[in-house]
Amino acid sequence: MKFTISGKNIEVTDGLRTAVTDKLGKLERYFTPETEIIVTLSVEKERQKIEVTIPVKGNIIRSEQVSNDMYVSIDLVEEVIERQLRKYKEKIVDKHQSGGNFKKEFLEKESEPLEEVKIIRTKHFGMKPMYPEDACVQMELLGHSFFVFCNAETEQVNVVYKRKGNTYGLIEPEY
Repeated sequence: MKFTISGKNIEVTDGLRTAVTDKLGKLERYFTPETEIIVTLSVEKERQKIEVTIPVKGNIIRSEQVSNDMYVSIDLVEEVIERQLRKYKEKIVDKHQSGGNFKKEFLEKESEPLEEVKIIRTKHFGMKPMYPEDACVQMELLGHSFFVFCNAETEQVNVVYKRKGNTYGLIEPEY
């Protein structure tokens, strides 16, 4: 595997570089040697963040973990990536696709079954038309991280969501 490690507001020391390559090196059993792993370490106030991106055959496996200790963040990100890989493997095997960057042994090995997705609750609610800015205010009043609404300008169902840094995003359908 080829590692590209960079830092934002942090010097990537030999210790950090070793921790990243050792921990994420465990993923070697899943990937071919030419697989590229892009790692960005960053510090914002007390937040120690690691972002890992692995491009694989038309998709991206990505995780971002934050803690107050960079080494803890590195441990967390490796666990999340492994979980994503198991899910992605099931998808490839179910659709009988080629594995791309994955080792043949990983794809052929039996894996423990994943938890089945279960919808345990359905909500129904009326949607009166509103502007995205009003939807953001409503979302904040409810204390939610997203809000589904009917956009008064387009008359389509949209979603506003809370992003990091106290900013908002808008999701609009594309037909």
